[in-house]
Amino acid sequence: MPVQYKDYYKTLGVAKTASTKEIKAAYRKLARQWHPDVNPNRKKEAEERFKEISEAYEVLSDAEKRKTYDTLGSDWQQRARDFQSGGVHYGAPQGDGGVTFDIGDLGEGGFSEFFQSIFGGMGRGTGGFTQRAARRARRGSDIESEIQLTLGDAYAGGKRTLQLSTGKSLEVKIPAGVRDGQRIRLAGQGEPGAGGGQAGDLYLIARIEPDATFRREGDDLNEEQKVDLYTLVLGGEITVPTMTGQIKVKVPAGSQNGRKLRIASKGMPKLRGGGHGDLYVTLIARLPTSLSERERDLFEQLADRKK
Repeated sequence: MPVQYKDYYKTLGVAKTASTKEIKAAYRKLARQWHPDVNPNRKKEAEERFKEISEAYEVLSDAEKRKTYDTLGSDWQQRARDFQSGGVHYGAPQGDGGVTFDIGDLGEGGFSEFFQSIFGGMGRGTGGFTQRAARRARRGSDIESEIQLTLGDAYAGGKRTLQLSTGKSLEVKIPAGVRDGQRIRLAGQGEPGAGGGQAGDLYLIARIEPDATFRREGDDLNEEQKVDLYTLVLGGEITVPTMTGQIKVKVPAGSQNGRKLRIASKGMPKLRGGGHGDLYVTLIARLPTSLSERERDLFEQLADRKK
């Protein structure tokens, strides 16, 4: 089959006039969406889309490659043949003095035939393109992926083993107290570099699942605890859960419904400075649903005394 023209702008979903910033933002969004690690149920499709996205970004994020790509256009095959025969010089419009495009060695792995046709071999022909004799080292692209954690995982931290799309296992250290949306950097675990350049980094974005008991606010935790009317009125003790087990908490006499009790240092670990946040327990009145005649009589006597 003949090699098909690839519309890199369409691949990234940007206009041909897009700025470098817009191209980078589009790439990051699509790379997160199509990374094989976050698409385990359609891994093959994700791998192909991820390669297409990466190839498009490789060209459009580099000023020289983008200029070359835009110059050739959709009729690149005819222009390539003319170019390789020495019949056409591709540069700036007449009157601008001409421009020579200098294409570095981009490496071989992971690129399509279309990419290789333009950037892999044309520098060896005659005309307006020249190729550097030495390889130009290029750092590999960074990769972003998400890692799902429970609140307990975020509290405890520790080591965790991840299975990458390449089949490689990677041990990751989760910092105790990590927050939702924070990034964990793994140096050198991104895309490999070209021409001897260093690999990019892998950034894991922490996604912490909602917890059935606790609601997190910064380093503090909040929970609700139902308390019977008698304990609120007379005071007493209740048992409340924490991230490290259940503890006894005193309820002051005369506590109102909705009162918050602060339990120091029973929240989440602090990433900086050490220590822990606090735990706040909101008291929710649990009213009796059925009363004996004696209990009802006592409540009526209390009501009469307030009149």
